[in-house]
Formats: sequence, C-alpha cells, structure tokens
Amino acid sequence: MINKLCEKIRKTNAPIVVGLDPMLSYIPEHILKDAFREYGETLKGAAEAVWQYNKAIIDATWDLIPAVKPQIAMYEQFGVEGLQAFNKTVDYCHEKDLVVIGDIKRGDIGSTSAAYAAGHLGKVQVGSKTYRAF
Repeated sequence: MINKLCEKIRKTNAPIVVGLDPMLSYIPEHILKDAFREYGETLKGAAEAVWQYNKAIIDATWDLIPAVKPQIAMYEQFGVEGLQAFNKTVDYCHEKDLVVIGDIKRGDIGSTSAAYAAGHLGKVQVGSKTYRAF
C-alpha cells in the first residue's frame, strides 16, 4: 500500500488525502432532499445522501489526488445502511484507483465521538455500554 501511495503522490504531485467524513449538515440541500424524497427521513435516506455526496466528491477529485480517508464513525451512526454507504464508497474509490485509508480508530476527536454516540446510544438495545478507556 505504501508503495502505491508514494507512486500516486508522485503521479498527482499532490501529497494530500481527502477526508470523507460526511456529516448531514455538510451535505448540500438538494442531495439531502433527493435522498429523503426517495427513502424518507430514515437511516437509509441519510446513508443514501452520504453516498451521493461522497460520489460527487470522488468524481470531482479522483484524478487530482492520491488517496481518500473515510472516517468509519460518520457511517456507523446510520446503522447498517451507513456501513453499506461506507462499503460503496470504498469500492467506488478502488474503481477510481485511489488509495483508501480506513480511519477506523476509536477514542477520536469530539465530532467523531459524537458520531459514535449517535450510532450507538439509544439505538442498540443492550444492558450497558462501554465508553472511553481513559
């Protein structure tokens, strides 16, 4: 992977990574409206909006950049549908020959922690939950 990344950096002359950390508040209104019209204001509708937004970003940048970095929590908050959007995003990036760096760490910054909370607090009915180890 590192060799491919270095090769892509040389080819694009762009030592950058595009973060795909979608939040609904960042997604253009027309994309949200289309997704919610088709699927309702549901997790599936939100995940479809995320996928369409990511696709637009990828289509606009794939030939200019070497790599992308999708942040898993931003997808997990939309349940199974969000994970499907994550997988579609990763697959599409591979089709475009981009290096994909999965940002899947836990114990992250505030917005990421908030996305984990949105995905797990109150939606998954378990007796208790673990949080931060420190």
